[in-house]
Amino acid sequence: MKKALYTIGVDFGTLSARAVVADSRNGSILASCQSSYAHGVLSEQLPDGTPLPPQWALQVPGDYPEALTAAVRGAMAQSGLAAEDIAAIGWDFTSCTVLPADEAGTPLCALPGYESRPHAYCKLWKHHAAQGQAARIEALARELDLPFLRRYGGRVSSEWTYPKLLQMLEEDAAAAHKTAVFLEAGDWLLWQLTGRLCRNGCAAGFKQFWSADGETPDEAYLARLHPAFPALCRRTLRGDVLPPWEQAGTLTDDWAHRLGLLPGTPVAAGIVDAHASVIGGGVRRPGQVLLIVGTSSCQLVVNDRPVSVSGICGYAKDSILPDLYGYESGQPCVGDLFDWFVRRCVPERYAAEAREKGCDLHQLLTGKAAALVPGESGLVALDWWNGQRSPFVDDDLSGVMLGLTLRTRPEEQYRALLESCAYGVRLIFDTYRKAGLCPGEVTVCGGIARKNPLLMQIYADVLACPVHVCAADQACALGSAILAAAAAGLHPSLPEAMAAMAAPTQHTYLPDPGHSAVYDQLYSIYESTARHFALQSDALHRLMALRRGGTR
Repeated sequence: MKKALYTIGVDFGTLSARAVVADSRNGSILASCQSSYAHGVLSEQLPDGTPLPPQWALQVPGDYPEALTAAVRGAMAQSGLAAEDIAAIGWDFTSCTVLPADEAGTPLCALPGYESRPHAYCKLWKHHAAQGQAARIEALARELDLPFLRRYGGRVSSEWTYPKLLQMLEEDAAAAHKTAVFLEAGDWLLWQLTGRLCRNGCAAGFKQFWSADGETPDEAYLARLHPAFPALCRRTLRGDVLPPWEQAGTLTDDWAHRLGLLPGTPVAAGIVDAHASVIGGGVRRPGQVLLIVGTSSCQLVVNDRPVSVSGICGYAKDSILPDLYGYESGQPCVGDLFDWFVRRCVPERYAAEAREKGCDLHQLLTGKAAALVPGESGLVALDWWNGQRSPFVDDDLSGVMLGLTLRTRPEEQYRALLESCAYGVRLIFDTYRKAGLCPGEVTVCGGIARKNPLLMQIYADVLACPVHVCAADQACALGSAILAAAAAGLHPSLPEAMAAMAAPTQHTYLPDPGHSAVYDQLYSIYESTARHFALQSDALHRLMALRRGGTR
């Protein structure tokens, strides 16, 4: 019997799932197939029309298995391989995307009588309606000087598990009482595939305050947040915690038949989506940075020692690579920001010009923006159109653009938004440096990295360092395929699997010294403005409060 040499990696993003079939010997991608979630993101209303308040972002859990099935079967059909050629399957998932389920694993929103209850649905990573709960969790932990908070830079994000669970308890106690398990959507899907309830150590370490050393929130602390919170956490946040490269189980007969694979096919424990790109992009040395640029952006650093960095999303050992600490920071709005501007802020004559030239609006605006030199527009923007993740960790902050005049053109605004995302990365890197970590070599992956050379050059100029673009157009899915290869034992270790399968650099952008000098001045304006609105002025918070109060 021939040895199975191929693995499947599935990347569950914000809007779709993509499966790739990879050769474990060299990482080459034989096939790729994407399947969108039927209901997309629920930000205005539930499927039955129930309206949602501002800052809510939900999904229908049933969309995930459907997208998985379509993506895997599509990729297998393209590859021309047979089921016996597949050695293992791995996955990555957006995080913190969490859902409540009953003891049998049925999501609450699928139960009779829960279709109209928002808290019965899956809360997407960018659900920011738990900001109040996050602020209380953080303030009390700081007051009590609890050690777990230092792992997260002293801050708590509304995107994480505990704020979302506490929000459900306080706003829909009946749904909380019905919940037997509250877990990452990826872990829920793994439960369905293998029959094993467990948690991937990457999401648990970064989003759930979990640590192997036991430095986690204790019951006395949880009780001060809400009397029923300790019991709810104890009941719902359970399951063995596994490192991403470990085999969590094997496909059940039903799921093997559904996916067109063999029963007993090994399944890797899973990892956070952005973190999988560290593996797919071949980042494995202390000090290296992986920057993933897509709908949102994550900056991931690996290091050989623990360091508390103010305002980051945390650090966790063995969360990405064996024996190393992974550090995460991020921006919740990058591709979404550019998409918003194109949809809402560009006049029709630009759309007509794009149609005449046979390109889309992004391409048209990028071309016009590329003709500008740094500083020419006189604009500086803050990249907070969907809240602020690092280093201020405040989802009630919102976007700002300085320098607008009656002469300002759309392409100038578009370039200012591109530049704002690079300034946000530089602010994060400066925060790492102040804590004693030195971000060095920068590798960038994601769809935008390959599609927008202007943005990559801006990153190089603003950061004043070379920027290497990963050759893989699906670095996350490739990373999950590499994890599958490690879980199946096709390579002796994860680092050796990466050495064989990770993607090389496609192109390197070098900084222009003249542009970098101008960007130093613009960044100084960005930084002072950011610190003003985040730490000194309450203007953005007051505006957000008025928005909430005025919602009809």
